[in-house]
Amino acid sequence: MDKVKDPSRTPEDEIVRLVQEHQPALLRLCFVYLHDQALAEDAVQETFLKAYRHLDRFRGEASEKNWLSKIAINCCRDLTRSAWWRHTDRRITPDMLPEPSAQPTERDDTLTVAIMRLPRRLREAVVLYYLEDMTARDIAATLRISQQAVSNRLARARKALRQALNEEGEQDE
Repeated sequence: MDKVKDPSRTPEDEIVRLVQEHQPALLRLCFVYLHDQALAEDAVQETFLKAYRHLDRFRGEASEKNWLSKIAINCCRDLTRSAWWRHTDRRITPDMLPEPSAQPTERDDTLTVAIMRLPRRLREAVVLYYLEDMTARDIAATLRISQQAVSNRLARARKALRQALNEEGEQDE
């Protein structure tokens, strides 16, 4: 947690280190949130700009990952609130997703699409918990909600995903 507070490093050194360590995870988070690679890249860039501007305010109460995730989510929310956002086509297909390190199976594609179709609040919880490996406590701090709300969102998301995957399986038969 005190990596950012290292007095021997310049703010430029710190932001370079943060980008190297956290950019892939933040890009994945923003992509799942925004459903668009270019917008996700813009949101990640904006995240690091905001982090750089406010590096001196990082108190180390949360991990760097949580701090940056919170900034990234806020950047994504800002984008979705803009008038431009309401007038664009944001439908997503699995072939629009960034390339995975391993070849996905058909079930992976089905799960990804099901996650993308979840309501924003449920999708946020799923992405932070399963893709970013955050704890319920960290997610609560990042989203500024209670741990109980995180648990409820995850439970509702699991139920919705189970139902969506069961329906998909029935259609294949």
